[in-house]
Amino acid sequence: MKIYVVKDYDAVSKQAAEIISDQIKEKKDSVLGLATGSSPIGIYKLLVEKYEAGAISFKEIRTVNLDEYKGLNELNKNSYHYYMNDNLFSKVDINPENINIPNGMAVNAEAECARYEEVIKSLGGIDLQLLGLGENGHIGFNEPGTPFKVRTHVVDLTESTIHANSRLFERIEDVPRQAYSMGVNTIMGAKKILLIVNGAKKAEALAKVINGPVSTEVPGSVLQTHPDVTIICDEAAAAKL
Repeated sequence: MKIYVVKDYDAVSKQAAEIISDQIKEKKDSVLGLATGSSPIGIYKLLVEKYEAGAISFKEIRTVNLDEYKGLNELNKNSYHYYMNDNLFSKVDINPENINIPNGMAVNAEAECARYEEVIKSLGGIDLQLLGLGENGHIGFNEPGTPFKVRTHVVDLTESTIHANSRLFERIEDVPRQAYSMGVNTIMGAKKILLIVNGAKKAEALAKVINGPVSTEVPGSVLQTHPDVTIICDEAAAAKL
């Protein structure tokens, strides 16, 4: 693991955006695994600025998103389809056909999980996977107790995750109780992994990810066994390292 402790959220975003930008320049048709939530917003803003400045192009980039809420369509403002379009895709030159996100409205959940795995396989795997970290140590929506061997699957969200995500919804009752998520096995198949962590609320989880035993009780701890992981965290998140 390469671990970088930087001053604050803006510094985390800047360094992470540089790593993703370098990946795009190095391989113009890279497969990028993308994350949602509050943590990557600063990164996407900086990538848009780099695109507008002519420094990078998304023309040949392929993307696969980590997850999507079950039961939300892509026009729903709380869906991750909407989030990605709003924060990145609508502002760069990416080919819509190269965007891949689980279909939250799929009728057959099992078939959708199998389809998504096939998509990732057909792209030749993920070159760089961007991850955030949940307060309970989850990566993607892989909650504590999720077996490491699992690939894309439907997840029952824990109350702590529902509560953490409720800030993005009008009412906590509106937060879906299930989501599609790449499994730990799928994430670990990425050639490179970039984990971004900010804020004091994540400090305990990050300490367990880096220094604790590798355990399904802290899903992110499995990253200790990956050959190419970069972690960028701010000083608040690094407080317990």
